[in-house]
Amino acid sequence: MTYTQEPVPTNRDGFFRKMRGGGTCPSCACPAEILWSFIGAMGGIGLVAWLHRNVADPAGLSLLIGSFGASAVLLYGAPQSPLAQPRNLLGGHFLSALFGVSVRLLVPGPSWLACALAVAGAIALMHATGTLHPPGGATALIAVTAGPKLASLGYLFALIPALSGAAVMLVVALVANNLAPGRRYPEYWL
Repeated sequence: MTYTQEPVPTNRDGFFRKMRGGGTCPSCACPAEILWSFIGAMGGIGLVAWLHRNVADPAGLSLLIGSFGASAVLLYGAPQSPLAQPRNLLGGHFLSALFGVSVRLLVPGPSWLACALAVAGAIALMHATGTLHPPGGATALIAVTAGPKLASLGYLFALIPALSGAAVMLVVALVANNLAPGRRYPEYWL
């Protein structure tokens, strides 16, 4: 994803002027859009939670992490967004999980530093690989702040729950978004 960057303001007036904004607030979604977003999120999070309870948890694993809630907003509420495409979803969660686990293992403290480094590094890594997915930042943070069950997974955290849970949500997004009239998902794969 390429962004154009405005020149850095040379005085405080320019800096604060940028904070006023300049666009208009988008209108609310139509009822059909709301319904299909609801159906997709129910299906995606519901299936991941069901698999967590009935398959992963009995095996001593986890499949459900908080960052999937934010992924659901993108996949089912804004499926046309570049941040919601399969490469971003899968790559963003997987690479961020790897980076977060690495930080947890290599940065002994303080915890505020590990948290900040995990999220900032995950963002940089996603930018560098073209896999920017905002919930990936939360996945990296979860890897650093996780309780004993998730922490004990080590690098397996990147596969289960990060990549596998995201893959389940992707399958639901493919079905739900393509059943909906007027929607197409994905916009691109790679």
